[in-house]
Amino acid sequence: MIIDFHIHTFPDALAERAVKKLSETAKIPSYTDGTVTDTLRKMKQWKVDKGVFLNIATKPSQQRTINDRCLSMNDPRIIPFGSVHIDSEDRLEELERVKKLGMKGIKLHPDYQGFFFDDPRAYPVYERCADLGLIVVIHAGSDPVSPGVIHADPQAIARVLDRFPKLILVAAHFGGTDCWDDVLRHLVGKQVYLDTALSAGNIPADTARQIIRAHGAHRILFGSDCPWHSSAMDAEFIRSLGLSEQEEEQIFYQNACALLGREQI
Repeated sequence: MIIDFHIHTFPDALAERAVKKLSETAKIPSYTDGTVTDTLRKMKQWKVDKGVFLNIATKPSQQRTINDRCLSMNDPRIIPFGSVHIDSEDRLEELERVKKLGMKGIKLHPDYQGFFFDDPRAYPVYERCADLGLIVVIHAGSDPVSPGVIHADPQAIARVLDRFPKLILVAAHFGGTDCWDDVLRHLVGKQVYLDTALSAGNIPADTARQIIRAHGAHRILFGSDCPWHSSAMDAEFIRSLGLSEQEEEQIFYQNACALLGREQI
């Protein structure tokens, strides 16, 4: 079984334009056309059983629309995560609504939402998510949209974890794209999940293996960052690391099952 914990899609009317723009910004190809339909088709091709579909409110006005869209994702292979914007006046009320709608968590992207991860403006969101038991998935490390500025580096993530010990946090991209030495210094061993999104061809295999072994495979979640990577290429990368069968099973699905709850699987 494979659960991809890091998948993005867009509304059909916006998908072509959004994928084209983001691919040009990041200078990487896309492996789906960005629609839910094509993503589900590719998931079947890549032998992915379920996917966590991450949505991002890039403006305060978008959060309710984004979360309503999650309700339309009624395919059993999809586990939708909502989003809030930290500058929205009703962000805390919207988190309550996300919980009532049955979603397991939210996605925050500090680069696209315009904040540093340890900015006190975001603290009420972290506190409410911790109280509600909502999982928070964050983009961690560098991002092409903000070259030269890292909005969520391992040090900032560690500070937030120390301040909010009950927060259930997933730091994407092995804890921080291009920040893996700092991941080893500041995040390894903390109460945080790391996902493997966009790993193939980016993180050196020895570094990925070192992080997994130091942090523990029980806190690593398989993810691809589809459509910017295919699930198949990142699964192949994980399988190339020489991990034990038990470690691979933890990463590919067992950890996600434990985190999401069996009713989601």
